[in-house]
Amino acid sequence: MFKEFKEFAVKGNVVDMAVGIIIGGAFGTIVKSLVEDIIMPPIGLILGGVDFSNIFLILKQGATPGPYAALADAKSAGAVTMNFGLFMSGVISFLIVAFAVFVLVKGINRLRRQDVAPEINTKNCQFCLSSIPIKAIRCAHCTSQLI
Repeated sequence: MFKEFKEFAVKGNVVDMAVGIIIGGAFGTIVKSLVEDIIMPPIGLILGGVDFSNIFLILKQGATPGPYAALADAKSAGAVTMNFGLFMSGVISFLIVAFAVFVLVKGINRLRRQDVAPEINTKNCQFCLSSIPIKAIRCAHCTSQLI
């Protein structure tokens, strides 16, 4: 059983998948920082100084009743909240990652299409220019002897 597991774990596809998962996790962290630290602050500024991380709805008051100035205050008081701002940041992060994956897959597919050349099964008759099988020695259309 150990030998089978070792063969499975050392196969190229498994190692490639592990590398992809690790790079994907790092990419997710970068995208999260991009959204929270670069994209959302200017959007919040344009919308009148809104901090998206603090857009929430209180479903149940905590031990100390609100209003709460920030989501962290509500959480520390034990309030149950619905976090719309964090959800919007998550949606934007997902869209960025999904677009990056789309571009990556599209590029890989384009490279794969270029690698596979179509097999040529026909040629043109030099006398009548009709399409005939490549192994033909006589044209089926004009009956000319082919070289």
